[in-house]
Amino acid sequence: MDQRVVVMPRIESEGAAVAILGALSFSHFLNDMLQSLVPAMYPMLRTSHALNFAQIGFITLAFQLTASLLQPLVGAYTDRRPLPYSLAVGMSSTGVGLLILAHAAGFLWLLLGAAAIGVGSSVFHPESSRVARLASGGRHGLAQSVFQVGGNAGSATGPLLAAFVVLPRGQGSVAWFALAALLALIVLANVGAWYKKRMQPRGARAQLATRNIDVTPRRVWVSIGVLLLLIFSKYFYMASLTSYYTLYLIDRFHVSVRSAQLHLFVFLGSVAVGTLAGGPIGDRIGRRRVIWGSILGVLPFTLLLPHVNLTWTGILSVPIGLILASAFSAILVYAQELVPGRVGMIAGLFFGFAFGVAGVGAAVLGAVADSRGISFVYQCCAYLPALGMLAALLPDLREHPHSKPAIVAES
Repeated sequence: MDQRVVVMPRIESEGAAVAILGALSFSHFLNDMLQSLVPAMYPMLRTSHALNFAQIGFITLAFQLTASLLQPLVGAYTDRRPLPYSLAVGMSSTGVGLLILAHAAGFLWLLLGAAAIGVGSSVFHPESSRVARLASGGRHGLAQSVFQVGGNAGSATGPLLAAFVVLPRGQGSVAWFALAALLALIVLANVGAWYKKRMQPRGARAQLATRNIDVTPRRVWVSIGVLLLLIFSKYFYMASLTSYYTLYLIDRFHVSVRSAQLHLFVFLGSVAVGTLAGGPIGDRIGRRRVIWGSILGVLPFTLLLPHVNLTWTGILSVPIGLILASAFSAILVYAQELVPGRVGMIAGLFFGFAFGVAGVGAAVLGAVADSRGISFVYQCCAYLPALGMLAALLPDLREHPHSKPAIVAES
């Protein structure tokens, strides 16, 4: 039977914690760089395998759903039974997926390779988020942003590698990137060793959390539902850019594949900067304000995007990436504060839901693009950030003076 006890996680020094955050961010960089190779390869795969938009969407769906369905389960399980070396094991699945993609001879093999990468992601994100919180020293927003920015920087780098390595050398060159997965595996094995030393006896698991006594359980779960709807608006819209932005630019403006990849790099680079800013700003002014501004604040730019020329499309992609990306770290930490002692489950739920929404969005938007055209997709998705008005329903945790940090363990 589960028992909750109050314990203090032991962190030997601030320097060690900073080193762990750096290792997690670097691993996140490698992990998401490898994952972003998949959508960056779509123009090449579309030609070499004669894929339509719907098939491209299903490749994304195969990756996103394996991650989406497994992440909350992984997080909930490791809340009770920590697995410090699971990070390294998960990265091995990513490496296998890359090798499958490198040698895939048909659509089904492409689906299998994408799914294997998704399995690796399902382990990596909730467990890395948990360790980042443990090493945060109480600056949870900053720690999550440092962790997240590595992933966003990796996502921005992937298209460049696809443009300058994979496209000139062909699909088989993807196999070389399995070496990056091996490097990440080694780094994560060392993170796992650090994590193992800080586990409590008999698998007790310490979690820093903020217990807010003025928020009722019913309002907590209503707030979680609102946060998930905001994640839906963010990632459904992001799916239109991460999966189809290059194809949109090629189809509408007739740019080269390399030019389209560079435009994608600029957008994903702005996403990385926005992610780094969101967490510490939330620590300072309150996460609710960041959530409100980052979803609803992007609406004017998304409404303009489908109606401007190539130059303004590139310009508008920057504030869209900056503003929209600042939401996730704030949303995740806010949710973890609402549900103390369930860091892994909440991280898995929100990472998994984000991945699932992006996967479903990619498949749905691909089918819409096949029937109505890719430009129509952006005209419809432009209104999604209007869901940011739901942030008005969230309680402002900073307004409750009786809130205090609580450290809860499951054993």
